[in-house]
Amino acid sequence: MLKVGVLGAGHLGKIHLRLLNESKKYELIGFHDADNSNGEKVSADFGYTYFKNLDDLIDAVDVIDIVTPTLSHYECAKKSIEKGKHIFIEKPITHTLEEANSLLALETKYGVKGQVGHVERFNPAFTAVKNAIKHPMFIESHRLAEFNPRGTDVPVVLDLMIHDIDAILSVVNSEVKQINASGVSVISQSPDIANARLEFENGCVANLTASRISLKNMRKSRFFQKDAYISVDFLEKKVEVVKMKDAPKEPGDFDMILQNAEGIKKQIYFENPSIETNNAILDELESFADAINNNTTPIVSLTQGTQALKVALQIIAAFNPKKI
Repeated sequence: MLKVGVLGAGHLGKIHLRLLNESKKYELIGFHDADNSNGEKVSADFGYTYFKNLDDLIDAVDVIDIVTPTLSHYECAKKSIEKGKHIFIEKPITHTLEEANSLLALETKYGVKGQVGHVERFNPAFTAVKNAIKHPMFIESHRLAEFNPRGTDVPVVLDLMIHDIDAILSVVNSEVKQINASGVSVISQSPDIANARLEFENGCVANLTASRISLKNMRKSRFFQKDAYISVDFLEKKVEVVKMKDAPKEPGDFDMILQNAEGIKKQIYFENPSIETNNAILDELESFADAINNNTTPIVSLTQGTQALKVALQIIAAFNPKKI
């Protein structure tokens, strides 16, 4: 079992602590929180060992799980890597692209592994159809959330949209060529609503919308490719897969047949991939343990986390937010 320590005992940090404590692949050594009163309270409430000194915790473990505010990601990760520790780091990987690139260099220099917490990669709806998404040419994503003061210190692009940016980059095997975007601040000092259009070198286009002031929650992405339409509902954990193939010469009574203007006939059929219930956060943490133990590349590497951050920052740079 890998010895692990958690940095940060806020809302998400407490979830990580519980899951790591239950995991068969990790031994939870303890946690550190910059707020001593909170650290002592969490320790008293749940029984986890609280390390007041950050260095003492890092020295005692093999893996550091960083669940602190984004502004502190880089310093926490840098200190951990320089002590030879593997790092799991919540999204976004860092506050700036320069910090992310520095971590990539440190990862190579010290021979450790790192993974970024883009949890939607482990959503059972997405994993059920990911291999069926091949050469998508048009993608539409909507990630809408009811207002929550937590997270409003950063633009909605880094708070919400980055989930979809990472998922899209993982299935579009091409570089981003052009970005057009707009963002508006309604309640927060940073943009609460954003829309972005990504054009890729291979011709794929992705439209992304994110809002954290909606009246209802929605997390859906739709992928269009030749002879197939795939819809992923990340919130409800449901998928729709509609495919087309050449129509049979003698279609059955219940076959759905379409004929285009050129007279070509296609048969529409539906696939229903099985979706297995899981805990996506536990899966991402344990997949990182597997990558360390088997010396394989993490499913969401620091490189991929950096690419998602790069695109997110380019989107933010593409609009001038105005307060309504």
